[in-house]
Amino acid sequence: MREARKIVVVAGEASGDAHAGRMIAALKAIRPEIEVSGIGGDNLRKAGADIFTDFSELAVMGLVEVLKSYRRIKTIFNQLVSRLESEQPDLLVLVDYPGFNLKLAKKAHKLGIPVFYYISPKVWAWRPGRVKTIKRYVDHMAVLFPFEQSLYQQAGVPVSCVGHPLVDAVSSTLNVEQAKTKLGFDPERRVLGLFPGSRRSEVEALLPVMLQAAEKIHHRHFDLEVLLPLAPGLDLEFIQPILSRSSLPIKVVSADFYDVIRSCDAIVAASGTVTLEIALIGVPHLIVYRVAPMSYRILKRLVKIPYVGLCNIVTEKALITELIQDEVTADNLDKNLAQLLTDPQTKARAEYIRQEVLHALGPAGGAENAARAVIAMLDKTK
Repeated sequence: MREARKIVVVAGEASGDAHAGRMIAALKAIRPEIEVSGIGGDNLRKAGADIFTDFSELAVMGLVEVLKSYRRIKTIFNQLVSRLESEQPDLLVLVDYPGFNLKLAKKAHKLGIPVFYYISPKVWAWRPGRVKTIKRYVDHMAVLFPFEQSLYQQAGVPVSCVGHPLVDAVSSTLNVEQAKTKLGFDPERRVLGLFPGSRRSEVEALLPVMLQAAEKIHHRHFDLEVLLPLAPGLDLEFIQPILSRSSLPIKVVSADFYDVIRSCDAIVAASGTVTLEIALIGVPHLIVYRVAPMSYRILKRLVKIPYVGLCNIVTEKALITELIQDEVTADNLDKNLAQLLTDPQTKARAEYIRQEVLHALGPAGGAENAARAVIAMLDKTK
């Protein structure tokens, strides 16, 4: 009998939970006896992990917003450190979420617990000094993009490029009409998707203005249907008071996420991993980003790249329109979304973007590659 190894996984937000879930599912398929516990959500649970804290307790965006939640986050951090100290897992797997996870890596290093970091902090965009912290406390870094591998190799950090899991994961077997029918829409009517993010602070900042824009468009185009996917970590009880301010009949859906994307003729989405998923399905979309004013003033000084959207970042091209901070107004959203919904060239443009993003994301097999890297590290720690 092979001795069961124990790993703790920490994914502090929805996208990290999705990536971690795919990786742990692949790991369990190879080595089902490995015991997995940690912080995450439904994706990690479905993959077989024992979740002792849901990521919704940590999902906060923006510097000011984090400060407001500091006491709660600090309590969870201290509880996790105590658990690591008492249980001494064979490996700590950290997934993105660097503000929390790099501090945790330091604690784990002091406890003698090896640290595997999956999905690099965006050190190429801001806070490059974090590379020194990573070199000191992280035993292996698994990155998604080839250019990240070169960066860490130059810094002397053990690294492997496992590839982006979305290359394999993003797919829908339905065409647009079939997806609309599945969700209960008339296939002849246009569907606008509102994707305000998975963090409560994001939703509070973005959903009201998205609804205002949708109302403006609906006044001119009465055949418009509007949908809102219920993101992991959120619930109707939180969303409903915001929706009640709008006169539009908004359909909140929780079906297969990629079928939801496929059903849309255009989408406005908060900056994040979801924009890559939308691009890979080939749906025209617009990226929006807005945080607390103080957070934005600080970030504007720190961030060293010209884009916020991942599609634009990985391709190094302005493929998707970005509206940032004060540009996120109902009028601007109305103007850009109306063009996406009515321009006959939009769908061809979306397919071109899909091909560009797919090329930039690198090798396939990302989740399994990451799982095998975790297993290799576990085997080294025996």
